[in-house]
This record gives sequence, C-alpha cells and structure tokens, in this order.
Amino acid sequence: MQYYGTGRRKSATARVYLRPGGGNFKVNGAAIDLYFKNETLRMIIRQPLQLTDTINKFDVVVNVDGGGVAGQAGAVRHGIARALLEFNAELRKKLKKAGLLTRDPRAKERKKYGQKGARKRFQFSKR
Repeated sequence: MQYYGTGRRKSATARVYLRPGGGNFKVNGAAIDLYFKNETLRMIIRQPLQLTDTINKFDVVVNVDGGGVAGQAGAVRHGIARALLEFNAELRKKLKKAGLLTRDPRAKERKKYGQKGARKRFQFSKR
C-alpha cells in the first residue's frame, strides 16, 4: 500500500510516494542528506511528518524535477502533505492550520520587452 501526492513550488514539481516503513527518505534515488545538503531544507521537508507524528511510520520516495534546491524542498513538503491527506483525511485540519496544503503561488515574474528585467528599467535621460 502506498500513498501519492504531487507537490509544486516555483518551477519545481515533486512526485511523492509514502510507503509503510521506518522513516527512510529517497530523493531521486539518493539519500536525503546527500541530495539536500542544507539542514534547513531537510527540516522543511520533514515538517508535515513531524506535525502529524508519522515521521517513523513511512518510507518516503520522491522524484523531484525543475527549479533550484529551495523550490524543490518546498515542492517535496507540499507533496508529502498531500500524500498524508490520502493516508488519513482527518489530518487535514492540522496540515491546513500549519499552511502546508496551500500551493505557494509566488513565481518568477517575466522580463518585459524593451526593458532590462521584470521591474528594472533603463536609466531615464532628460537630455
């Protein structure tokens, strides 16, 4: 039996599978501490499992694609939260209150034509 959740953040997408087990993490075939070297990112990923006291009940297998490491960590967290809902719908209230079910809509703003960037403009010259 496994539970599935898709997580997204910025331009990263994570496909998360929760399988009954002892708390092992595999991200793109590698251990979590080899893939996410930053402790803060690993803490972000474990957040939904710690909140629901299921940290040692599941083995987590993740395929993550696109974006940078921070966006990928956010996508994995979102995916884990959604997979936990599939496991037990009663966890929804806890996860929702912590804001783990909301897809963060912030993304990079597009560059505008005729300008340097999304907001930056060429210097104005009166003369």
